[in-house]
Amino acid sequence: MVQVMTGTDSYAPIAEEIARATGHPFVPTRVDALRGGCINEAVCLTDGVRRFFVKRNRADLAPMFQAEAEGLAAIRATGAIRVPEPICTAIVGQRSWLALEYLDLGRALPDSDRRLGAGLAAMHRSTDQAFGWRRDNTIGSTPQINQRCASWVDFWSRNRLGHQLRLAEANGWNGALRARGERLLEKIPALLDGHQPIPSLVHGDLWGGNVACDADGEPVVFDPAVYYGDRETDLAMTELFGGFGSDFYAAYNDLWPLPQGYPVRRDLYNLYHVLNHLNLFGGGYFAQSKRLADRLLSELG
Repeated sequence: MVQVMTGTDSYAPIAEEIARATGHPFVPTRVDALRGGCINEAVCLTDGVRRFFVKRNRADLAPMFQAEAEGLAAIRATGAIRVPEPICTAIVGQRSWLALEYLDLGRALPDSDRRLGAGLAAMHRSTDQAFGWRRDNTIGSTPQINQRCASWVDFWSRNRLGHQLRLAEANGWNGALRARGERLLEKIPALLDGHQPIPSLVHGDLWGGNVACDADGEPVVFDPAVYYGDRETDLAMTELFGGFGSDFYAAYNDLWPLPQGYPVRRDLYNLYHVLNHLNLFGGGYFAQSKRLADRLLSELG
């Protein structure tokens, strides 16, 4: 959705940074407010020829935008999946902001799902020596801890599930959820027994709202929470809220089939996201968190 705004003066410092980053003058003549996000203010700046997608938020959230720009650049460097090109990010007064390439979005073509699946498999071929990332970032608006670990069990226990359980306790979700969480943390080595993933570059927040197609039907992903982790975490999240077609999964598995035991690991990985939604949005995700934890604990008898 677009709402036309008047007055571009407040965006002059941003326009100057865009001009500096791109090497071409940029004086916006129009600002269009964009709807659809729940975290940041978003607008389209245009001078009638070029357009840029700009997100703004509080100055103290500048690291969130810096991390997003680095994540987009990392995905873009693989050449596997299209992302909006990060242009620049900075702080102006009491506001931080991120400018991105503006993409015209369109409808999916019959082969778009297959192209997305193949692209994701190719992106996951970008690997590292350890799990984590060079900096922390955010999952939604929640800090995401990316301290590097040689062990996937340690990384997931400490930086993912353990982190969300600590946040849940701080938010008052104790009792049955805390007891389940403590038991589950003890059981993660057994749940991941024999599973030795390589550290793959993952999007980190791959749900249907962060995927689209450009005007030519080419798949586009955005709003990443990247790190090097088990590639199955991306596949797991695509199943959490739905929206991905059978061609997507078929294309991915044609190029890099998932190993045995994935359904159990899928639930373990998605518990992280359900707990994050509980911490962000409250009680509507409490019962789902308990169900997932109980399902995982039942796997071990």
